[in-house]
Amino acid sequence: MRVLPKLLWLLLVFFVLMNALGALRYLLPHVPFPAELDNFRQRRTALTLHAFGGAIALLAGPLQFVPRFRESSWNRHRLLGWIYCGAVLFGWCASLWIAPHAQTGWVASSGFLALGAAWIASTGLAVRFILRGDASRHRRWMIRSYALTAAAITLRIYLPLIFVFPWSFSIAYPAIAWLCWIPNALAAEVYLRFVPTPFGETLPANLAGSSPQLP
Repeated sequence: MRVLPKLLWLLLVFFVLMNALGALRYLLPHVPFPAELDNFRQRRTALTLHAFGGAIALLAGPLQFVPRFRESSWNRHRLLGWIYCGAVLFGWCASLWIAPHAQTGWVASSGFLALGAAWIASTGLAVRFILRGDASRHRRWMIRSYALTAAAITLRIYLPLIFVFPWSFSIAYPAIAWLCWIPNALAAEVYLRFVPTPFGETLPANLAGSSPQLP
């Protein structure tokens, strides 16, 4: 890796670990510092499953951006990709239970539901293209998918701002439900427009063959 991409990758890893550990605390019998949400009090199982799926997806992502990791073992890359896609599916299914009941009402709910739809669609397209042997399109859609997975990070960056600045929660939270992922999606498109391959690397044409393989 060059210096700037390496620093950005390390920053990503830091945020991934912080957010994943925060999400995984919901698996504990007695959750420390739980969010005061109706979904936690009334739909804790679904919230826990969503947190688990999102955390695994977050954790599975950073190594996939390291060329040396991929090139040392494409089978390992495929396995980790399959774990990522399974976690996205798991987290998205659980989100269908909790997103309609988001705090502040339908605007926030629609933002999270739209995020979920984009998340599962981009991941599904990534799987479709790698099963067809199209590594280039697979890579592009996986970048889009992970940008949406990272909405878990941007959401938790924005939320404290509600309390730092004198913003009304009823106004700020619905906006955050959209802002936590739309800028991420746009940033992914800018990245794909100006950086043809991750860190200048070229993917091998034989990453996937005609037979079904893990992404």
